[in-house]
Amino acid sequence: MIKAEATAKRAPKSVVYNTDLVVVGGGLSGVCGAITAARAGIKVALVTDRPVLGGNASSEVRLWVLGATSHMGNNNRWAREGGVIDELLVENMYRNPDSNPLIFDTILLEKTISEPNITLLLNTSVYDLEKSSPDTIAKLYAFCSQNSTQYELVAPLFCDASGDGIVGFLAGAAFRMGAESREEFGEKFAPSKEYGELLGHSLYFYSKDAGKPITYVPPGFAHDVTQKVPKFRSFNTQEFGCKLWWIEYGGRLDTVHETEAIKWELWKVVYGVWNYIKNSGRFPEAENLTLEWVGHIPGKRESRRFEGDYMLIQQDIVEQRTHFDDVAFGGWSIDLHPSDGVFSEIGQSSCNQWHSKGIYGIPYRCFYSKNINNLFMAGRIISASHVAFGSSRVMATSAHGGQAVGMAAKMCIEKGLLPRQLSEPQHIAFLQQELLKTGQHIPNVILEDSQDLVQKATISASSELVLEELLPAGEPQRLEFSVAQMLPVCSSGCTILTKKEGDLQSPKIIKTILHPYADEPTELEIELRISSRADNHTPDVILEKRTIALQKGRNCVHLEFDLMDALKDYPDLESVGYAFLVLQKNEKVKIQYSDQRITGILSVFNTINEAVSNYGKQEPTEDIGVDTFEFWCPQRRPLGKNLALKVEPALPAFQAGNVRNGLQRPTRQPNAWVAAYEDKNPFLLLKWAEKQRISEIVLHFDTDFDHPMETVLMAHPENEMPFCVKNVRILNDKKEVIAEIKNNHQSQRRIVLAQPVDTQSLTLQIEHPSALVPAALLEVRCY
Repeated sequence: MIKAEATAKRAPKSVVYNTDLVVVGGGLSGVCGAITAARAGIKVALVTDRPVLGGNASSEVRLWVLGATSHMGNNNRWAREGGVIDELLVENMYRNPDSNPLIFDTILLEKTISEPNITLLLNTSVYDLEKSSPDTIAKLYAFCSQNSTQYELVAPLFCDASGDGIVGFLAGAAFRMGAESREEFGEKFAPSKEYGELLGHSLYFYSKDAGKPITYVPPGFAHDVTQKVPKFRSFNTQEFGCKLWWIEYGGRLDTVHETEAIKWELWKVVYGVWNYIKNSGRFPEAENLTLEWVGHIPGKRESRRFEGDYMLIQQDIVEQRTHFDDVAFGGWSIDLHPSDGVFSEIGQSSCNQWHSKGIYGIPYRCFYSKNINNLFMAGRIISASHVAFGSSRVMATSAHGGQAVGMAAKMCIEKGLLPRQLSEPQHIAFLQQELLKTGQHIPNVILEDSQDLVQKATISASSELVLEELLPAGEPQRLEFSVAQMLPVCSSGCTILTKKEGDLQSPKIIKTILHPYADEPTELEIELRISSRADNHTPDVILEKRTIALQKGRNCVHLEFDLMDALKDYPDLESVGYAFLVLQKNEKVKIQYSDQRITGILSVFNTINEAVSNYGKQEPTEDIGVDTFEFWCPQRRPLGKNLALKVEPALPAFQAGNVRNGLQRPTRQPNAWVAAYEDKNPFLLLKWAEKQRISEIVLHFDTDFDHPMETVLMAHPENEMPFCVKNVRILNDKKEVIAEIKNNHQSQRRIVLAQPVDTQSLTLQIEHPSALVPAALLEVRCY
């Protein structure tokens, strides 16, 4: 029994944590940053004011996680973010292909609490801080209402990933809200004059079929949406959850301090929408539907943006500028919304999405405060203009940046540096390399690890796939859309095709054979295209056009393209990545596809994906600083098969040496060792001139970096990626098994041996994922 005497005042229980890094905010940027830092070896306190992790991706809000892949609706191939966020998305796909948001909650919680270096504080709100000097934070004060405990969080470094920037705000960090003028940064998509309106909040709902008629009596505060919402006729029984992202409000209010008022207005809309669906008489199919879930906190888009030593701007995105200190990348469109949101007038678009031709780098200097010297920033509050924020704000991009912060914090602790001091080129190069080791992809940066023993090994393989033919399967399909087969144009050394004199290994002539079927005599237009940038996958350069006369029935079409000759007309092109063999649509023609799928080989289609403002071609009607180009996007499995064709000379793009080229995903080439189909027992052999002591082996597998792996609402037909090798056995020079992986589904597997092994060779025995997909490895490292 506890019996407390009356007293004038009591203080709550107080707990002090001393740690290396305090991360405030449990969204994906905070979670991925905390996990990255903890795995790198420093102590982290992760503090969030919510009962679960994930922020807008959690079961409290239920927005799908997206980033550079953009629902597979843009030209960013193999662009899913790497590192911890990739690990989380792949794990969620494996356990949760039906996209239950509650399951994603548990994955985030499990991954976080499994790290011994992380102290997790849920339901804990930061409300004050102390400084040791005007530009240095000493400690944070936070309070947990669930256990009535106050926390003092003391650390040399802090990361604000809170979404609204509570730490930066309290600390006096410079920030902005609203849009900059066009004049400030020369952004053509910016307004002529600066303004204070923002992107608003959204609130979602779910419904379900109860199996019997359900009546609905709306609460008194519900809006009559037929009077309040001009676009009320857009509501229907088929769309719910984050497909109703456009139920948005608050852009003309203070999206920090008026969030509760915004939430109430959104509740009025949501319950009014359900009243309209249930009681208007327009939806007889809704008779058995009941309202299952309504969000209690809105999903926020925009509030404060804090100033760093560099501010990301529109030109960085559209021009895909390279910065010496790039540590993450983005690729979502510049996605800005009207400030009136759901109350916008009929005819006004609910968003303005403008894509770039490929992914862009995000500099490290965007991730720390310019005037608070021990404060990192992560998530949507990083240093970006309002226009650039329209792209960088999405969750997978935010998480990728959070990982960079986590690794940067580890380096600062290790080297005794502050965030700005780490921005020196010599430190940045090391930071980039450490990030790449975790699977983080950084445009135009490759892993160069002098400690990796594979770099001095002799590499051979039981076989190497040489792409000669994609075998036809099934019935021919009508050419309803233009289709392109992406082919890696590599030399025998698997370097990119260049126009250097004497480059005799690069294929100058490519011959292909196709067998189109015609309903009647007609013409088929065929093109050979490339991208104007070797690392891009926007086929915006047409090298050659052919018009082929087809006879009724099966045709045998032989094509021959002289690449080197065609490139003479494009003197600014220094190199070529993928070639695109384009077949323009013709509904009188059918073509055959192949069931074979190969790492780094892909077909793309000139189709429409309205969800990301892809209407087949991006065509701005005025000069707003974005490009005009076509969209060529893959189809989701089980569609999206490769074209059935033959290639001469056969393409040797899958050599064993690719496992140490410093790239862990397809880019301008497949970057993988792929075994031949006929090789029944494929293996990779690493040999050294003398014995090596090996204690750790890192492997990278193909988990289809083109797949966005949406976390909620969308069900997926598979939980494991068809390219991913499941089973691996590793043998020493005595043919003894020293390590084994079974039933793998992850991109990166790090094997730490119980005891170091002295060996002159390693044999990696791997299994083909299936009869139609040959085994592939993207990277092997040994230490």
